Amino acid sequence: MKLDKNNIRNFSIIAHIDHGKSTLSDRLIQLSGIISDRDMKEQILDSMDIERERGITIKSQTVSLPYTAPDGTQYLLNLIDTPGHVDFSYEVSRALAACEGALIIVDATQGVEAQTLANLYLAMEHNLKIIPIINKIDLPSAAIDWARDQIEEDLGLDPADALLVSAKTGIGVDKIFQAVVQGIPCPVSENTGNFKALIFDSHYDSFRGTIVHFRIFDGSIKKGDKIRFMSNNSQYKVEEVGLFQIKRNPQDQLIAGQVGYFIAGIKNISDVKTGDTVTMPDRPCNKALGGFREPTSVVFSSMYPVASDDYEELTDALEKLKLNDASLVYEKDSSAALGFGYRCGFLGLLHLEVVQERLEREYDISLILTSPSVQYEVTYTSGEVKIIDNPTAYPDPMEISRTREPFINASIIVPDKYMGNVMQVCHEFRGVSKNYQYLTSNRMEMKFELPLAEVVYEFYDRLKSVTQGYGSFDYQIAGYQDTDLVKLDFLINSERVDALSQLIHRDKAEARGRTACKKLREEIPRQQFKIPIQAAIGGKIVARETISAFRKDVTAKCYGGDISRKRKLLEKQKKGKKRMKMVGSVEIPQSAFLSVLKSD
Repeated sequence: MKLDKNNIRNFSIIAHIDHGKSTLSDRLIQLSGIISDRDMKEQILDSMDIERERGITIKSQTVSLPYTAPDGTQYLLNLIDTPGHVDFSYEVSRALAACEGALIIVDATQGVEAQTLANLYLAMEHNLKIIPIINKIDLPSAAIDWARDQIEEDLGLDPADALLVSAKTGIGVDKIFQAVVQGIPCPVSENTGNFKALIFDSHYDSFRGTIVHFRIFDGSIKKGDKIRFMSNNSQYKVEEVGLFQIKRNPQDQLIAGQVGYFIAGIKNISDVKTGDTVTMPDRPCNKALGGFREPTSVVFSSMYPVASDDYEELTDALEKLKLNDASLVYEKDSSAALGFGYRCGFLGLLHLEVVQERLEREYDISLILTSPSVQYEVTYTSGEVKIIDNPTAYPDPMEISRTREPFINASIIVPDKYMGNVMQVCHEFRGVSKNYQYLTSNRMEMKFELPLAEVVYEFYDRLKSVTQGYGSFDYQIAGYQDTDLVKLDFLINSERVDALSQLIHRDKAEARGRTACKKLREEIPRQQFKIPIQAAIGGKIVARETISAFRKDVTAKCYGGDISRKRKLLEKQKKGKKRMKMVGSVEIPQSAFLSVLKSD
């Protein structure tokens, strides 16, 4: 069909985690008819095993849906399904840059939650047209009027515009197409004839090289055109252009306003940068598009391959993963105990877990991760200020005049009956209450100032359990504050293991040391000699556990006789064990490194 840019609509689906984005995408795809009922499955856009297992969206996914209006006009609707978890908000911000509108979903049983608001503000930054949708209206506990009130009070949108749907049963979903066509504006282009497009994502295909996901803002592109990346001036010849319709669907050409992909035999992965502008040498655009702000990593951890020979494979795997996950930041690192690896920055603990699982599953690499840490600001006695995110780089306490740690402003939205529980958890994690306000008669927003290092550890899990899953959490970095920081070291068989070291607030160090020693005792296998496990701050041991040795009964052959015969054999065994302890080395399994990161 001949397509006019006035008949294109680009929109995204945004919401808090578990409000039904992926289920709604499934219904829209089913209605558009681009996939047969036989091939249809739940969470069709969630292509990764991890997404399907955990029931969450990790990657934004694009799909182009054909739609014929009641008057016979044919439209092409480009839908981008986005993640809901706070750790993947960078995915959302990039998806929104390729759209003119967004559907914001509110769960009829849960109402507006923290990420609903955060995603709404992201959409407003991009000046998008927003259509509110109330989902899960088929549930017995659905409170539609209450959800409408929240859309008006919390989101400031007109509740009369809200569409009532049940993505699971399909009620009201057909009205969404009409609302998108009428409510979301068509793409605007400058019509200069020059080519200008924005890269908002990409992924690696082992047969075709890098596949670039892009949105065209001006001009058109077809097979055989020459393109140029503006950030590094590298040039390639286009081999294929097309749309995402579950599978890649090649097209003769793509025009301004469309969202699709191109393949140009790009084998040099570092040439493709998310946020870069693509143009053509013979039809160049005058200036690059704005791109995206750099993501701010909040959790840092070092990754080492279990087998040191896998270092090259890890380098290759991180490069390919970076294509698909632009928020991953990494640099080279090395450790006395673990050899060469990478120091990586993540947007949160879930992001760290997902990256580790993807590297192990998709690239078949076994990894060891060090304890997550954040960036601390250390002022030396000489007046020099350094940012330190790795415990091994922490200086001697005699050289330090003061240390500062990052704090966050946390916004927690909960039903008011959980207020006491939330207060208790936040104070446990060294939080300070700033203020609270009622959003509706029984829901409140509580604001706290919390140290980021505490949030990284296991704050989110605790919050979810004390609020029975109803607490929603969002945060912004709020700068640095003075802290009393110590380095907690772990000694196994009297040898310091630098990969287990942690930087931690003095008040929490002893308790964390005790918990970690107990965990390590369970994970490290027994040897022929006793293994002491110690936690130390400087020269002071604050916790100790001992793994008892296997013991062979050397006196079994002595029946009766003089006691000195038995004593002689036991002394001989004791000397042997002592010598073994001096020369024996302790293998630390990977599970032991991970056990230190988790608390009970």
